This record gives sequence, structure tokens and C-alpha cells, in this order.
Amino acid sequence: MIKEVGFVGLGTVGKHMAINLLKGNYNLTVFDNNADAVSELEKRGAKGAASAMEAAKGKDLVIVILSEKEEWEAALSAETGFLKGIDPGTILVDMGTHSLETTMELAEEAASRRVMFLEAPVWGTKEHAANGLLTILTGGDPTLLGRCREPFSFFALNVIHVGEIGAATRMKFVVNLVQAQLVEGLAEGLVFGEKLGFSADRILEVLDSGGVASPLLHSKGRSIARGDFSRNLALKYVFEGLQIVKDVADKANLELPANDAVLKVYEQAVKDGRGEEDFSAVIKVLRR
Repeated sequence: MIKEVGFVGLGTVGKHMAINLLKGNYNLTVFDNNADAVSELEKRGAKGAASAMEAAKGKDLVIVILSEKEEWEAALSAETGFLKGIDPGTILVDMGTHSLETTMELAEEAASRRVMFLEAPVWGTKEHAANGLLTILTGGDPTLLGRCREPFSFFALNVIHVGEIGAATRMKFVVNLVQAQLVEGLAEGLVFGEKLGFSADRILEVLDSGGVASPLLHSKGRSIARGDFSRNLALKYVFEGLQIVKDVADKANLELPANDAVLKVYEQAVKDGRGEEDFSAVIKVLRR
């Protein structure tokens, strides 16, 4: 039975995942480089840790959701890394999105320490995380996943097992490609429609009524129409995801012309200083 949980990474999505875990009455210990984020969780009942190693020590389950650079600094630090703190037999769940090489290396390192590893990148925004509506793609032992389903249920609506370790990361590449292109396509449609004399609200009314309607286009379209680009999913992370897609496609000698074109638009948005805004802010590149 899982009772002691360590959580490393209290970013835009991770913070809300940890908050929801507290509803399960787990003994939750959290760590993040941002002391304010740790302090907020402490006020809600979690125990703050001084390092990733401390957050991982003596736990039944350790959840890590960090970007690639941050993750490896935390994992491999000789003094404070979470891998150094995890006891044999602990379940380590990697819920970040990064390269396949990083996923496989982390899995191998965990195995060498007799730590049980589950790959489980999350898909969703801050709102999804806050409302317990994330989707989790998992790769690894289905039995191990079964042990994690209860804690996952506090922050995720859908948990999909897609195969062996590495499969969930590969599937997340597909998600990243489609999601980024949909929102950039919506942005182009809004800019084009406005040039033709239609308001954003009228364009969205039409799009919502037909075959292209989707929750993503509805929510992002309405936020764009309001001029609300507050961060739900940071544009910089969407850009990084598209870069990974391009790297994987290039290695496979696969041409993805739409991805290449959309990548340039997101790249320009990052250069324009929009990286910390929601990825719907890609429309600002097109409106210049």
C-alpha cells in the first residue's frame, strides 16, 4: 500500500498535481528549486524537503516532473540527487516530457539501484491539473501501473498504458506535434478571418459548430479572443517539444513539413520573449 510519497517538481502543472495528492491523505514530501512553491505546499499540509534526495528518501512512491536539464541536475547530483535518496524497492514515476534517450537512461539507472521504474508523461494544462483532469501516458510493467492507479486518480482522469518503457515518451511526441499544430492553425485561422472582416467570436462560433470543433480549439480560441495569454502550458515547453519531434524525425529520415513550418513560428515567439506565456500566444507572431 502506498502511503509515503515524495514529489519533485512544483512547476505550473506539478504544483497542482501535488495539491490534489494531498486529498488522498498521503504523507507527502515535496521539493522544488523554487522555495515559494514548496512553502505553498507546506501551508496546505505537505512536508517540505531541503533537497530532491530528502524528498525521495524512505518513500513508497517518488514522482518526478521536471524538464530535461532540471531533471538530470536533480537526479545525478552527487550530494542531493533524488536517485541517491531512493531506497531499493521504491516506485519511481517519471512524469516529465523529454527525449527518449533521457527516459531510457533514467530507467537503466533506476534498475541498477533496484528501484521500480514507471514512465508516465502527463498531458494537459494547469487547468487540467487543478481539476484532476490530466491524461497520463504510461510505459512499463502493467502490474506496477496498477499499484499507482489510486494516487494517479487524484490528478488524472485518463491513464493509458501504451506499451513497454519508452512507448509513452514516443506517444507523447505524437501528442506534442498534433497539439502544437492545432493551436498554430487556429491562430492562423483567427488572423486570416479577422483580415477578412470577421470578429474572433464569430469565427469561433462557426468553428465550434462543425467538424473541427474540439475542447482544445474551444478553450484556446476563447482565451485568445479575451486577450488572455496567462500560462496554462508554457510556450517554451511546446517549442522544446517540437524540437524533439524534429530531432526524432530527422534521425528516422522522415519529412514532417508542417512540423518544420510550425516550429519556426514557435521559435520566433520564443525569440520575441513569449516563452513564459501560454502557447496560444503564438498568435502574437502572426499579428505583428
